[in-house]
This record gives sequence, C-alpha cells and structure tokens, in this order.
Amino acid sequence: MLLKDFYKVVSLENTGENKHLVLIHVNAEHEVFKGHFPGNPIMPGVCMMQIIKELVEQISGNSLFMQSLSNVKFMALINPFNTPELRLELEISMAENDLVKVKNVTYFNDTLALKLNSVYRKV
Repeated sequence: MLLKDFYKVVSLENTGENKHLVLIHVNAEHEVFKGHFPGNPIMPGVCMMQIIKELVEQISGNSLFMQSLSNVKFMALINPFNTPELRLELEISMAENDLVKVKNVTYFNDTLALKLNSVYRKV
C-alpha cells in the first residue's frame, strides 16, 4: 500500500469470469484529507487510481505499472466522513505483451462515483 493506513479491504470476491467485487473502508482521519481539503475532505482522484492499481495487483498477483487510462469519469465527490465505504466493481483481463486491462466502476451507497478503463504493464 503506497499510502499507509489509507484504506482497508473489507471483502474481495470473484463474482464471475474476470469480475471482482471489492468493498473497502477509507480512513477519513488519514493525513491526505487534512490537505484535500481542510474542513471539506474529498477523495483525491489520484488516490482512487492508486487504490484500483493496488487491488488489481492483489487480485492478479503481479506488480503493475500504469500504462494508460481512458474514459475516466469522476461522477460524484467522495467525502470519507460521510461515505467511508466504497464498492469497486473490477473486470480484469490479461492481454498480450504482459498487459492487464481493467474496467472499473466505483460506488458509495447507490451513487456512481467513478468509472475508468486502465491498462497496466506487468513489471
């Protein structure tokens, strides 16, 4: 984990071929939220991308390097004090040339917070 104690995996399950459902709990008291933003904490987008990468590494058993992102859509602000539980739906497929392709949809409660497609290279 790049940011120590930033989040905790509550559950991780395989829901079908190449599909995974991950529930995480975000630590609202983490230092990141004191600067982003004081008095109104918001999950930084780069932190969400890091969480996704770390979860895919855990699931695939590979160290990964982000090669590209596409269709990145931040749909709602994530306030860790109001909604610390996030649900990530990941579709992970292994491609040629040591590439790992990921489709992600992230929710808090029933609210869509983030959609993105990413490609990682195994390192």
